[in-house]
Amino acid sequence: MDTLSQGPLASQDHFTLLGLPRRFSIDPTVLESSWKKVALAVHPDRFATRSAAEKRVAMQWSSQANEAYRILKDPLSRARYLCELAGVDLQTETNTAMSSDFLFRQMSWHEQLDSLLEIEDQSSRLSAYQALNQELIEAEQEVSNAVSEFLEQERYDMAASRVREWLFLNKLIAQLRAIN
Repeated sequence: MDTLSQGPLASQDHFTLLGLPRRFSIDPTVLESSWKKVALAVHPDRFATRSAAEKRVAMQWSSQANEAYRILKDPLSRARYLCELAGVDLQTETNTAMSSDFLFRQMSWHEQLDSLLEIEDQSSRLSAYQALNQELIEAEQEVSNAVSEFLEQERYDMAASRVREWLFLNKLIAQLRAIN
């Protein structure tokens, strides 16, 4: 069947486009293999001798396949996408509600980050950096595991709450790594 005639792009979610089940847990090698198969089938070079409209559609399909791969490859992006597919608005710009435990930890991490910047002794600074980095990695893994559980149980509201925490952790880890 002609790949370009499989229907409008907008009607396919990223999982369907790549022929994958709609779930959080995805084998990275299967994801990459599925993407390569689709990307090869719709690569614009394969349509070089076709009409301008067919070339344009091939470019759209190729773009969509690359976007699907980019989003599904990253666990945090995949979690956000699954919540959105389920109709849950993450409200990342307006909803900052988090558990009091997480808020307390968040304040502590910010204080540690601020303190880290004030440490002049390189050895002490490196030690504090490594300790905070390890703590954040463990917290991120904990949140990731919780998100995975909630998504597998189709508890999208709970997953969304933890995704917001994961986004915060992701940002804080980036801030920490930027100072190293």
